[in-house]
Amino acid sequence: MITIQNLQKNFGEKRAIDIEEYTIRQGDMLGLVGNNGAGKTTLFRLMLDLLKADNGNVVIDNIDVSKSEDWKIFTGAFIDDGFLISYLTPEEYFYFIGKMYGLKKEEVDERLVPFERFMNGEVMGQKKFIRSFSAGNKQKIGIISAMLHYPQLLVLDEPFNFLDPSSQSIIKHLLKKYNEEHNATVIISSHNLNHTVDICPRIALLEHGKIIRDMTNENHSAEKELEDYFNAGEAPESEPG
Repeated sequence: MITIQNLQKNFGEKRAIDIEEYTIRQGDMLGLVGNNGAGKTTLFRLMLDLLKADNGNVVIDNIDVSKSEDWKIFTGAFIDDGFLISYLTPEEYFYFIGKMYGLKKEEVDERLVPFERFMNGEVMGQKKFIRSFSAGNKQKIGIISAMLHYPQLLVLDEPFNFLDPSSQSIIKHLLKKYNEEHNATVIISSHNLNHTVDICPRIALLEHGKIIRDMTNENHSAEKELEDYFNAGEAPESEPG
């Protein structure tokens, strides 16, 4: 599904991404974890051709993302609320997204039904523009819009951000179900290890732009390894002076 080769991205003198080779298979549900500044969002932006690589490439289904846009037809992504059109209502935005992928209004309505609990009566029918919604509800709108056209590749950066515990639980269930029912490749990044370990059978650990561990996560088997890694990276508390 996705092949990354000799991928490098520099910001000034800092090398933000440096991945020699990495493959993500069709149907993988991959969690990308790492500390702030590890390069998670930069990697996603390179994968989605939102940033130009200094070296190497990302190939999705034999398509080099920097040389063709054909991969966009079967890809859904939400990185941040910059993806949204703030002067539309959620309904207008969902129908706009649907139209881009050839979906009729009725089809969009039908595909929104499974998200009703997730929206919790706070998104549809509010008669206000997206820019007026809370960060949590913008997050919901972005995630739903990325999934509307049933993409074979779904990329979500920090999908649990800004969501209350109930919404986090619901989206975990929806993502797992989506991955299984559509055999879709789902890639998420998250600071929240518990959520990632709960739903991702494969976990990649990113440090200083490199994937330093690629873990199979059966029955939460990666949990201890991740906790040990992140705990070891914590700075000791300074003594009162």
